[in-house]
Amino acid sequence: MTPPSPAAIAELEAALPAGSWTRDSAEIAPWLTEWRNRWTGETPLMLTPRSTAEVARAVTICASHGVAILPQGGNTGLVGGQVPFGEVLLSLRKMRAVRDVTPLDDAMTVEAGVTLLEAQQAATAAGRFFPLSLAAEGSATIGGVISTNAGGTAVLRYGMMRELVLGIEAVMPDGQIFNGLKRLRKDNTGYDLKQLLIGAEGTLGVVTAATLKLFPIMRSRATAVVGLETPHAAITLLARAKAETGGGVEAFELMKRIGVEFALKHIPDTRELLDSTPPWYVLIELTSGEPGAAEAGMERILSAAFEEGLIIDAAIAQNETQARAFWKVREEQSAAQRPEGGGWKHDVSVPVSQIADFLDEATTAVQQFEPGARVSAFGHVGDGNMHYDILCPPGADLKAFLGRWEAGSRVVHDIVDRYDGSISAEHGLGRLKTEEAMRYKSPIEIQTMRAIRKAIDPRRIMNPAVLF
Repeated sequence: MTPPSPAAIAELEAALPAGSWTRDSAEIAPWLTEWRNRWTGETPLMLTPRSTAEVARAVTICASHGVAILPQGGNTGLVGGQVPFGEVLLSLRKMRAVRDVTPLDDAMTVEAGVTLLEAQQAATAAGRFFPLSLAAEGSATIGGVISTNAGGTAVLRYGMMRELVLGIEAVMPDGQIFNGLKRLRKDNTGYDLKQLLIGAEGTLGVVTAATLKLFPIMRSRATAVVGLETPHAAITLLARAKAETGGGVEAFELMKRIGVEFALKHIPDTRELLDSTPPWYVLIELTSGEPGAAEAGMERILSAAFEEGLIIDAAIAQNETQARAFWKVREEQSAAQRPEGGGWKHDVSVPVSQIADFLDEATTAVQQFEPGARVSAFGHVGDGNMHYDILCPPGADLKAFLGRWEAGSRVVHDIVDRYDGSISAEHGLGRLKTEEAMRYKSPIEIQTMRAIRKAIDPRRIMNPAVLF
């Protein structure tokens, strides 16, 4: 990686208007550390352009000098892919325009710095629904969630970000602008270039805007929490719910009791989800375009599940406030772990039918490897994505425990691989998992991805430390 020379920095500062760059360490500092404090980086210059043209000028200059660039969205990533270590930091957070909302096309075009929450609100204002939702939606940006192919809680019904993008505008590594902002649902004229940029973690270009799919606003919604003895029961319940509703299951989130206890202990304004304290919980959300249909469907599903012994307790939210309270416990699972000390974090996926088997096998293996370790598993059962977190045993040496992160993660990842799963389901690889992924990708996959990257960014100036 070539660090920016004084000449390159001077040229960048001259090319961008005042307020679109800074070398002030105090101003830059908040954007150098990721949420879990695992990485704190450095940069000689932070660029904050306000337009695609400004991004293009900056990238062109960096390309001419061979200077590495690290694009950044809301800095909410959990694998370190957004943290610079000497690269020029290119923050898209000032590109905040909602350029266009077209309800008849069920489409909306927004710039990369628009937050996920702002995109949802713009869709709602136009009488439409944008479904991607995750805990960091107030600060995560559209450019960031595209670059990591984020999933969130509604993947079961609407798909990952990859399925929600109709078109992309991006600045390529040589500074050229790819104007692919189309509202088309069909375009069978060759390679789908936008799909290369989705999930590329900023390695093939800088996403500056995107055209997103919108959906009708559902006219009924039902939210419930159920208690179960095992994850195996949860998988069966999911299949029954999907069959009963004909695809109306929007969310199906699994939580282990220990994770709920952490939330109750450390997160203000949380309360027990049920009168009982079962080993496992599932948060279910059903939606329908027919008034009252979601509520009626939920009652039928839960009644049948009680009769069959699939669930041991349940509560249906009676209003939006109660539904939000249920969701708060789920969304704060990661934050609730922080006061408990460090942990080995895993964002993995396996086939839905094998989630319960994976949890059983992985937990047995982890406890053999690290006796007393606390396993907090939660996640999106509907798409096979589990956040499988291992916390330090109470009273153990935290530093020594964290020092075994790599070996402990290998135990988990080897099991994931045997289930034909993925060691990164929705957070990307970043600095945390790039090297680890090399163990599990086939030679032809690595070779092909390297060839694509070399063709598009031959000098490897775009986020050079991540991916292959």
